[in-house]
Amino acid sequence: MISDSTPYNTPFIMPWEEKPADHRDVLWRYSKNPIIKRDSTKNSNSIFNSAVVPFKKAFAGVFRVDDTSRRMNINRGFSNDGINWNIDDNPINFIPVNNDIPPSDYKYDPRVIWIEDRYYIIWCNGYHGPCIGAGYTFDFEKFYQMENILMPYNRNGVLFPRKIKGQFALLQRPSDGGHTAFGDIFYSESPDMIFWGKHRHVMTTDTRQSGWQSTKIGAGPAPIETSEGWLMIYHGVLTSCNGYVYSFGAALLDLDQPWKVIARGRPYLLSPQKNYECLGDVPNVVFPCAALHNNETGQIAIYYGGADTVTNLAFGRIDEIIDFIKTNKMD
Repeated sequence: MISDSTPYNTPFIMPWEEKPADHRDVLWRYSKNPIIKRDSTKNSNSIFNSAVVPFKKAFAGVFRVDDTSRRMNINRGFSNDGINWNIDDNPINFIPVNNDIPPSDYKYDPRVIWIEDRYYIIWCNGYHGPCIGAGYTFDFEKFYQMENILMPYNRNGVLFPRKIKGQFALLQRPSDGGHTAFGDIFYSESPDMIFWGKHRHVMTTDTRQSGWQSTKIGAGPAPIETSEGWLMIYHGVLTSCNGYVYSFGAALLDLDQPWKVIARGRPYLLSPQKNYECLGDVPNVVFPCAALHNNETGQIAIYYGGADTVTNLAFGRIDEIIDFIKTNKMD
């Protein structure tokens, strides 16, 4: 069973490519990656780590766009098929919900999810260091910026697609002011998207069983509700002799108490191996921020950044990912 958020009940055609006959892994890359090149908008240096949702029988998204001044911001985009995108040249102009919301020094790595009556947008926001910024839109025309939901220093804020026992639910990773060389995943709750508490530790890095997630970890797309638990796709980082290597894997979280890990995969699902993942502004990075899924077929399409430069797609099936986690779970 996969939960039915309103946009996913609206008919749309999943971006999809069948698994190659000789492919042995659970996920497979789209044969025409990258789907969004680094210069797909005016003055863009790179477009990556972006968020996509179904919208009006098609798709809308919020994209990380670093310009040629290397300013980090987020832009709106639309697509009929989830593969070919038209992205605005200019960043989203957020309307503050009250007059004293401070301006952002930067915005990056957004996530977007529908909850109840609107699309909530979460991003890493620049305010005396990285913190979790938040906003919303009803129509992808007007965007509203809310108060920062967690103070510095924090990254990788990811909302669950529905309230849990009447509370908004969030995954996040406390960090520091620099290029963090550590990081665990935590869970928090809020009655109103303003005041957050009930902070719980979800899981930590692992140096004994799983080297690809030994330095830091962080949640990726919004978790997907299944009969086995919340399917959480997350990135992990290994510190190699040549720097960080970003891969991603998956875990299952308890449906009612999502800070409790049911099972966590030991091997990664995807690691940087293709040129567009290994060569770019930050080599050796695959970073997932969004996933589309089909309730009936169990298909999943994962959007991920490659080398902090371009946007790519990988495909899989949710039941196979869950079997992979359970078969290869950590002790």
